[in-house]
Amino acid sequence: MKHLIIYAHPNPNSFNRAILDSVIKASEPHSVIVRDLNDLEFNSTLSWQECLATFSGNYAEDVSQEHQYWQQADLITLIYPLWWMGFPAILKGYLDRVLTYGFAYKNGENESIGLLKGKKMQHFVTMGNTNEKYAQKGFLKSLDDTLGNGLFNFCGIENVQMHFLGGVGIPTTDYPELLQEIGFKTKSILKNT
Repeated sequence: MKHLIIYAHPNPNSFNRAILDSVIKASEPHSVIVRDLNDLEFNSTLSWQECLATFSGNYAEDVSQEHQYWQQADLITLIYPLWWMGFPAILKGYLDRVLTYGFAYKNGENESIGLLKGKKMQHFVTMGNTNEKYAQKGFLKSLDDTLGNGLFNFCGIENVQMHFLGGVGIPTTDYPELLQEIGFKTKSILKNT
């Protein structure tokens, strides 16, 4: 079993780092590859020339390396904070560059066809407001439809589990309990992969 973790938070002392540690620990004894986008200083800018090249199957070297990690993975975990109702810029740019034509999707006769079938995915998304506040406004469903299932179902990943971790930064948040829950969810999805 191969587990690819894409981590996107610039603060090495953030709660997101604790989530990463918890997910790694819960993944034992499986093979784990961590791609810490900030430590890698991943180039998150998709140029027009690179975009055009992908349509003929010419991928940049760093993107081809990421393709290999994705292809080998049975489970892909994304860990990131919700910033301005979306991915942090480095993660958005990573996905723009990695989820390329011919790798993540292709054109079918009447619609696009996702090429990353058979993989499972989970997201651990930290948020400043509580889940209840986001749910009342309909944001949790919208985020699932856009950041989670909408995007990755398009690429062929049908099993996308979104875990919204609201209240990060609120003094009453039970961080040990959240980390225990994260470990449990990771072990559960790995067991069923």
